[in-house]
Amino acid sequence: MRGRRYLRALWTILLPLLVFPLFFLALLSRLVKKPVDIGLGPHPLINNVYHKAALERRGYSAETFVVQLYYITSDFDRMMLGKGAATQALVRIYSLAWIMFRYKCLYSYFTGGPLGHEWLLWRLEAPLLRVAGTKVVVMPYGSDVQDMALSANLNFKHAYSQQYKTTLLRRRGVAARVDYWSRHADHIIAGCDWVDYMHVWDTLMLAHFSIDTEKWKPTGSPRTASSFKILHAPNHRHIKGTQHIIGAVEELRARGMDVELVLLERVSNKEIRAKMEEVDVVADQLVVGWYAMFALEGMAMEKPVLCYLRDDLKDLYITAGLVRPGEIPIVECRPDTVKETIERLYRNREELGDIGRRSRAFVERHHSLEAVGAVFDRINRSIGIPPSATPTETPRHTASDSK
Repeated sequence: MRGRRYLRALWTILLPLLVFPLFFLALLSRLVKKPVDIGLGPHPLINNVYHKAALERRGYSAETFVVQLYYITSDFDRMMLGKGAATQALVRIYSLAWIMFRYKCLYSYFTGGPLGHEWLLWRLEAPLLRVAGTKVVVMPYGSDVQDMALSANLNFKHAYSQQYKTTLLRRRGVAARVDYWSRHADHIIAGCDWVDYMHVWDTLMLAHFSIDTEKWKPTGSPRTASSFKILHAPNHRHIKGTQHIIGAVEELRARGMDVELVLLERVSNKEIRAKMEEVDVVADQLVVGWYAMFALEGMAMEKPVLCYLRDDLKDLYITAGLVRPGEIPIVECRPDTVKETIERLYRNREELGDIGRRSRAFVERHHSLEAVGAVFDRINRSIGIPPSATPTETPRHTASDSK
């Protein structure tokens, strides 16, 4: 805490000295031909790895970059990391300069670019990128927009309070960044339950998540074990409703059913994929109200996925023409129905194959690299960023999108 206070005091002194050099660099970068169409970062999300692949299939040169790492993956092109608050701040300033000279367009989140967590400096990003001629496409990923004062989901608000009370106290910063990038981004993508916390958007998607359906696909090897295995890999136990899933499995086992819960936490994406091949069902979440990346991974591998989908969100996406009534093949359940849902699947295992096949077909239509790449291509062209190369293939699926 003391180090952070010193750093803030130092920024207060240095900020006027940094403004003019940064704007000079931004102006200079405008005169330079930027070599890469799209930069994706700096948040270390696996989404960016797939988004890069989706863009490349549409003919865009793309590059991922990060200024920090998570445990899920480190498969990024540029890793500009620093130890200590002062070193990290310098790395972030350097990263912003890198963006201005290298990328025609930045795909980022509501946390902003490299300066997103730097006190006062983060408000300089939009004008600097505008002067540099770098377009900005902003999309949410979760906690970057979640202001619980705006949430209509009381179960989610309760779960968030139980696990992230200190995060809730930073809601003013979250709200300020949502407002800032809502005003300054060149294009805004919305989807999932994120719509609860956003003021406006240009493109609405079921979710911007894309997945490589060749990497995530069924092996074709039939399950031979007699036990009924459920995979659950929570990154946030309260928010995922993990205690309800554990409780349901324990009750069913106490009644003599051969149900096994495979619980994985803080493991790599590679480990998740390997374990997913061995199970019958994937349990995503019971609280948030929409599906995310883990559910897509399971569906792409033809696994039935348990997940809670809010009725009002389904109505939104049906009305917007993004999905047909009954098209989403997720096995819907809530905390109070998860036990009965698992038991039904356990007793009707012959249904699992059909649910799995419909699940993969859904992912191919809406979340494959081809489908999401088609949406990104339309967005890029609308803000004056055409692809620098010929697309590598004609997309097989087109995800619906709405302005």
